[in-house]
Amino acid sequence: MLAPKAFLDALSDQASRLFSNESSQPRAEIESQFRALMQGAFSKLDLVSREEFDSQMVVLARTRARLEALEQQVAELDARINPATPES
Repeated sequence: MLAPKAFLDALSDQASRLFSNESSQPRAEIESQFRALMQGAFSKLDLVSREEFDSQMVVLARTRARLEALEQQVAELDARINPATPES
């Protein structure tokens, strides 16, 4: 998936190609209007930046590792408190 800036650049390039022959407005004005339109649409969505997503993935990985360690400790303590009866 493209980064937001690259996505907007690609969309504005495509729009400028589409409207280049059909409009009397200069290309730069069409691109800026289209970019503003798309940024407005994206701002209404509940999106996070790639950096924030990556940061949260690191936090999640640390939390998951800590949870697994705690689960192991609980299992060890449970085994000490409730030892299994030896099979005869």
